Amino acid sequence: MSNNDIYQTPLASRYASEEMAQLFSNKTRFRTWRQLWVWLAKAEKQLGLPISDEAIAQMEAHLDLTDEDFKVAAEEEKRRRHDVMAHVHTFGQVAPAAAGIIHWGATSCYCTDNADLLFLRQGLDIVLPKLANVIYKLSNFALEHKDLPALGYTHYQPAQLTTVGKRACLWIQDLLWDLRNLTRARSDLGFRGVKGTTGTQASFLAIFNGDHDRVEELDRLVTQLAGFEYAYPITSQTYSRKVDADVIYAMSSFGATCQRIGGDIRHLAATKEMEEPFEKDQIGSSAMAYKRNPMRSERMCSLGRHLANLCKDALDTYSQQWFERTLDDSAIRRIDIPHAFLTTDVLLRILDNVVSGLVVYPAVIARRIREELPFMATENFIMRMVALGASRQDTHEAIRVLSHQASAIVKQEGKDNDLIERIKKDKFFEPIWGEIDGLMDPRTFVGRAPEQTVKFIEKEVKVALEPWTGALSGEVSELNV
Repeated sequence: MSNNDIYQTPLASRYASEEMAQLFSNKTRFRTWRQLWVWLAKAEKQLGLPISDEAIAQMEAHLDLTDEDFKVAAEEEKRRRHDVMAHVHTFGQVAPAAAGIIHWGATSCYCTDNADLLFLRQGLDIVLPKLANVIYKLSNFALEHKDLPALGYTHYQPAQLTTVGKRACLWIQDLLWDLRNLTRARSDLGFRGVKGTTGTQASFLAIFNGDHDRVEELDRLVTQLAGFEYAYPITSQTYSRKVDADVIYAMSSFGATCQRIGGDIRHLAATKEMEEPFEKDQIGSSAMAYKRNPMRSERMCSLGRHLANLCKDALDTYSQQWFERTLDDSAIRRIDIPHAFLTTDVLLRILDNVVSGLVVYPAVIARRIREELPFMATENFIMRMVALGASRQDTHEAIRVLSHQASAIVKQEGKDNDLIERIKKDKFFEPIWGEIDGLMDPRTFVGRAPEQTVKFIEKEVKVALEPWTGALSGEVSELNV
């Protein structure tokens, strides 16, 4: 059968990058198990166990699995109902000098758990630079549009003006927290190491004839060979599933951020103020040829929802572990850990593609402002009238009456907002007739938005991105579909 004959997760077959899809492949998983057995044998030999150079040489020569290896392992697992022992047997067939010492003293979780920790580390090493690059690109966008006034929205109703750049900073700040959370999760990762069946290291203590120092040194050596500075001092048969929850929570939080950003872009596309990239030959709708649907942002919201919900699985899995371990964690972790990383990777590709080509429509934004600014400008009119000697209460009442009249024209008759024309004709406001146009300049309504944008990027963003300088580029992620 071909891949077209059986279900393939769209995360790998349709959306994710090749490097992330390969990380969670069977080939990578079982090669990592073999590498872990090599590290264990090397450390045990260094500490005096009778393991030959030939055994280690044969193991190292067969780290990569062949198609025949996969076939043998599948048959062995079908017969033995144990995936780790199936691969121990398969490895021993191609490295016969090592057949008797592969997995010496270890439990299955020596392979499975240590491999998973390696995958968590490598997966985070893939996504972190991509996230930094998205923040970098969005920061350039924010600076470019830091002075462009735009309607702010509260309750999705027009509110005090902001700028396009300042709004982008809201997104950036959330992404910076995601960068912090994922970086901390990466820094906190330890190794399970060599702990034995229930984490007591009893099997290794037996192998080394009660020598506690050599058992501790074995743990340290294997941890060092795996590239970790730290092994968890206390484990059961597994490392605590709280580690998975910690890492996946950071990714789930990023998923929520993607929903937030995607939702904003979709709303702005509806008002035609901003759009995601739209390619020359792209079709928005099979029926409505004029459509420019925000499909990238919609996909971002869809997958962001999936990622945001995975943390619940991880927390449930952690909380349902009994004593030294139960196996009800195994099947769900085979799904959730790859899905979390694949989805995070996909979202970063989409987000990178979107922020690399955001399209802003200043003329539409200006028209939207003109439609709403008359109402927002009334406070400025009141303040100016009071400065010229008018009663605040009288001015407020005059504004209230004219505003309601203009609002009725807009809502009941569908006409343009004519509040300014009404004020310019009302003798009460004659003292400020000559100043009204100046008081209506949108740039005077954005407060410190431009200054906040510049300071935020200089003081916060650039500092946070310093460790990722080498990863920052203008290259655009291509979407598979």
